[in-house]
Amino acid sequence: MNESSVRTVGWARSLPMDEGVKAARDWAREHLVALGWDKTAPETADAVLLTVSELVTNAHVHARSTAQLVMSWDGQCLHISVHDRSATLPAPREPSTERLGGRGMLLVDALADTWEARPCPHGKTVTACFRLPEGTRH
Repeated sequence: MNESSVRTVGWARSLPMDEGVKAARDWAREHLVALGWDKTAPETADAVLLTVSELVTNAHVHARSTAQLVMSWDGQCLHISVHDRSATLPAPREPSTERLGGRGMLLVDALADTWEARPCPHGKTVTACFRLPEGTRH
C-alpha cells in the first residue's frame, strides 16, 4: 500500500430549510453508529451531534440557505462540514443577555478539536474536526 495515500469514508446530505435540524442529527447519528462511535466514544459522538445541530442551524437561520452536510472519516479525524450560500464567515461571539442566539460557534469551538471556515465561490464551508479520545480503538 502506498504510504502517501489516504483512505477516507464519507457521506453527504442536502438539508433544505424545510427539513429540521433533527433530520440532520438523526442522519449523522446513523453514520456515527456505523462507525461504532456510539459505543467506543459516546461523549465524542454527542459532541459531533451537537456540532451538526449548530452548523445546520447557522446555515438555515443566518444564511437562509440549504445546508450541504458532509461527514468524512480519514482514520484520524471525523470531519463535519456544512456548506451554505452566505459568504459571511462565522466567528464566536461573547454571550449576551441582550440576544437569544450567538452561542453556536462558541459551542463548536469548545466541542471540536479544531474548526475552520473557508469562503467558497458560492458561499462558505465550515468544518469541524473530531478525534477519538486517546486509547480508543476503532
